[in-house]
Amino acid sequence: MAAPGAAATDLEVVRGKRAALFFAAVVIVLGLPLWWKTTETYRAPLPYSQISGLNSLQLRLMVPVTVVFTQESVPLDDQEKLPFTVVHEREIPLKYKLKIKCRFQKAYRRALDHEEEALSLGSIQEAETMFAEPSEQAEGSLTVYVISEHSSLLPQDMMSYIGPKRMAVVRGIMHREAFNIIGRRVIQVAQAMSLTEDVLAAALADHLPEDKWSSDKRRPLKSSLGYEITFSLLNPDPKSHDVHWDIEGAVRRYVQPFLNALRAVGNFSVDSQILYYAVLGVNPRFDPASSSYYLAAHSLPHVINPVESRLGEFLTMRVFLPGRGRTLKAQPGVGGSSAASLYPVLNFLLYVPELAHSPLYIQDKDGAPVATNAFHSPRWGGIMVYNVDPKAYNGSELPVRVKVDMVRVMEVFLAQLRLLFGIAQPQLPPKCLFSGPKSEGIMSWELDRLLWARSVENLATATTTLTSLAQLLGKISNIVIKDDVASEVYRAVAAVQKAAEELASGHLASAFVASQEAVTSSERAFFDPSLLHLLYFPDDQKFAIYIPLFLPMAVPILLSLFKIFLETRKSWKKPEKID
Repeated sequence: MAAPGAAATDLEVVRGKRAALFFAAVVIVLGLPLWWKTTETYRAPLPYSQISGLNSLQLRLMVPVTVVFTQESVPLDDQEKLPFTVVHEREIPLKYKLKIKCRFQKAYRRALDHEEEALSLGSIQEAETMFAEPSEQAEGSLTVYVISEHSSLLPQDMMSYIGPKRMAVVRGIMHREAFNIIGRRVIQVAQAMSLTEDVLAAALADHLPEDKWSSDKRRPLKSSLGYEITFSLLNPDPKSHDVHWDIEGAVRRYVQPFLNALRAVGNFSVDSQILYYAVLGVNPRFDPASSSYYLAAHSLPHVINPVESRLGEFLTMRVFLPGRGRTLKAQPGVGGSSAASLYPVLNFLLYVPELAHSPLYIQDKDGAPVATNAFHSPRWGGIMVYNVDPKAYNGSELPVRVKVDMVRVMEVFLAQLRLLFGIAQPQLPPKCLFSGPKSEGIMSWELDRLLWARSVENLATATTTLTSLAQLLGKISNIVIKDDVASEVYRAVAAVQKAAEELASGHLASAFVASQEAVTSSERAFFDPSLLHLLYFPDDQKFAIYIPLFLPMAVPILLSLFKIFLETRKSWKKPEKID
């Protein structure tokens, strides 16, 4: 009877071993892969190698220059060599990872009949009226006319001329090295009208180290898809001054043409407001010698903060489109007009001092009165102090009616607006006659220079954003990378490469559009809410969750496998009985 019982026991042992092995196989073959697959972090593939290659990107900024030679501007032997093309390239020495080279492609040719006729006139102004800028002339391209060295088109003591359009004039020379000499003059003029180290250093101020390039170059606004401009009239003493200003007419006559010329840079909205009892945060000091009050240069930074808290309380907004405008009543805001704004806000304040502190003047660092009686703060805006004529108080009852001279005010505000956008006076070559901007307030080549600077700035910003994002995702492995985030990254990388190619080809307009797309896509990817790693558990929390779940199941299986291993090992070592 013992044999059947022993056989049944052995059968149960074999069944237990098989069950343990089966459970272990199911856990290892099916359970662990299924758990790993269902709990893994989804990470769409990203172009890490291409992003890494952006750090060594070399930008070649090509400036097409057409050099037109008139009769008697160079010797006859040299005229017979026309047309031909000369390329001048130089590297811009900036302490930045992006290597930037400026390439001037000069296409030499003879003047056409109508060009000869225009350049034979008595003055450069008459010639400019005959030269209607062709509509097909691309942004960033220049035309330089070479006239006879004895021509009366320019004053005899002037060697070159830079106008408001994409046109310049230089004097020729009768010399065997005429092309070399004139070529150097053309390069000097072209550099002044296009790209210089200062222009690019100002655009890359946020990316350059704190040295001579960036310490005094932080004036320009950062590149953006849009800007909001607010004009505010501050009347701290309405009991003494009844101030009237025609801001709507002034904006329409002076500001709107300027913004229409800048429509390629971004969208603009303009609003205005009048603030009563808004005082400055600094008490002016009295000057007994001039019987006036003044604000010292060191106290100007403290003027902005108290006033800024009241900006945007009541706004009358005018949204200007090309050729039309409309007026909207805005809701009262809290904390300034920039509190709910998606775009950078520029504030221009016209301050009429109270009667007790009139007249009020602004002094510079040397203690001399500022001619415009105004100052500006980089990337914020400007403030102008408008003093009431003392004769207005003679025999007049308070409040005195004050009519603001908007021409004088807008001259100051437009100059400050140019500085805030980084549109500064060019570095002219020696003996160069310079013509200022026309009614638009900006010259065509100044707009091109701004587009170049913004394109380079956008590429630098997009490259930095993509590099930071790649480093972040490589360092934190449990961040989910969705397909839409990956598509934005791919789109940003492609836009950076396209912008660099367009700049190298001299297509400034398309390069600027591509650089804007690169910045927009890179920032969308970087600031996507799904990339917040705090939404996912770190490794220590994962162990705290999974150990109580897997440990009760894993211990019996592991002990059974260990027991089977010991029994199998013991059976291998047991000697066989030989009869």
